[in-house]
Amino acid sequence: MKKERVEGSRNQKRLSLCCLLLTACCLLITVACNPDPRQSGIPPLAQERIDTVSADINEGRYEKIYNEASAEWKQTTTLEQSNAIFNRLKTNLGNVKGRTYQTARAEEQGAGGQTLVVRYHTSFERGEGMETFTLVERDGHWLLAKYFVNSDALK
Repeated sequence: MKKERVEGSRNQKRLSLCCLLLTACCLLITVACNPDPRQSGIPPLAQERIDTVSADINEGRYEKIYNEASAEWKQTTTLEQSNAIFNRLKTNLGNVKGRTYQTARAEEQGAGGQTLVVRYHTSFERGEGMETFTLVERDGHWLLAKYFVNSDALK
């Protein structure tokens, strides 16, 4: 009788362990199958704007970036200053090789608009850094308000 209880106890422990492992596997599969994590918290139209600005930077279309930017951008810099900043980035860092999404933070503004700050850890041709895009929503369109790269290669 004692032997049956010991065996039953062992079987119960094995069953519990199997259930625990099965649950852990299901959890891992769920996490692994999540949609693209870089999209997390970023509205699709805002992501499109980030992608467009990124392509424009890589292609040297700095005047286009300035012309399509928000009033906030144009209040803080002239076209010449903006071009000089992007030229310095391109000279010191080169083109973007890859990005890893870090965070996105949205803030509501008056009159129904919002601000979105998106950060990436970015690998460039000649260094690495943190890239920050600040976008503002105006009439359903996302516009670049600020762009910042923090990298030792810029010091």
